[in-house]
Amino acid sequence: MATEDVSARYQDLDAWGDLDILKALYEGQLMAVAAIMPALPQIAAAVAAAVPRLEAGGRLIYAGAGTSGRIGVQDGAELTPTFDWPEERLGFAIAGGDEAILHAVENAEDSVDDGADAMRRAGIGANDVVLGLAASGRTPYTLAAIAEAKARGALTIGIANNRGSALLEAGDHAILIETGEEVVAGSTRMKAGTAQKIVLNLFSTLLMIRMGRVYRGLMVHMRTTNAKLRHRAAQMVDMITGCGMEAAARHLDRVGGDVKRAVLLAGGAGPEEAQALLDQHRGNLRHALVALDAGALGGKPARKAAP
Repeated sequence: MATEDVSARYQDLDAWGDLDILKALYEGQLMAVAAIMPALPQIAAAVAAAVPRLEAGGRLIYAGAGTSGRIGVQDGAELTPTFDWPEERLGFAIAGGDEAILHAVENAEDSVDDGADAMRRAGIGANDVVLGLAASGRTPYTLAAIAEAKARGALTIGIANNRGSALLEAGDHAILIETGEEVVAGSTRMKAGTAQKIVLNLFSTLLMIRMGRVYRGLMVHMRTTNAKLRHRAAQMVDMITGCGMEAAARHLDRVGGDVKRAVLLAGGAGPEEAQALLDQHRGNLRHALVALDAGALGGKPARKAAP
């Protein structure tokens, strides 16, 4: 496995000066970023396949062990506050359980039974999307989780850093990120881990965009859980509609801080009409505004809110 190879270039790494070591580590991180470009078509294809399942009510599940499992948790945990992705439609299968998020659980990644059982206990079904992550691409726990999820009809996506690895063969979609050997041999928390995190950032963000949770580059589906976010929400409503900050705040108050509905209110819809438009268009604000401009549901044209 390339991720486990020892590079002759770094054999005397510990004898180098601090700045030279940092430069080598930094270069490794740049190489991790560069390794993403060839994988972009595979990421796009995986998102396109995932959208219909999730629109049908499926869940997004991250499966992995060790560093890969923790990176999956980091990505998934951000989806609820950033995009208001429902917590009940988000899941994690981590070798060793929740304890493994903070502490290494020895031998957990080798358990085939635990990987398959995690999918059974989660009741994985045909509308679910399961992401399996492993730098090596051969972690038994992750392979078993993907195999069980696939057998249950779920969409499965394998993300690995070694060409030809079993995980890439096991999933419905394969995302290869060839990061090669690490500066510190075998320390896949570095190049491989960085690349995995980037891939998940790209995958989940494109997924949320396609799920209608972003409009004009704005997080219009975020949760307004504090004063800073409430102010940001008002700015978004004002930016989209030109209604002014005071009016934006009033519209947000009427709909419990929901940016999309507040935008439609600013465009002339009533609260029920706004919700009906969003329901009709699967939460897509751009499409709802087009319908509002066309007079759907008796609404008035949206002010400065042309899609």
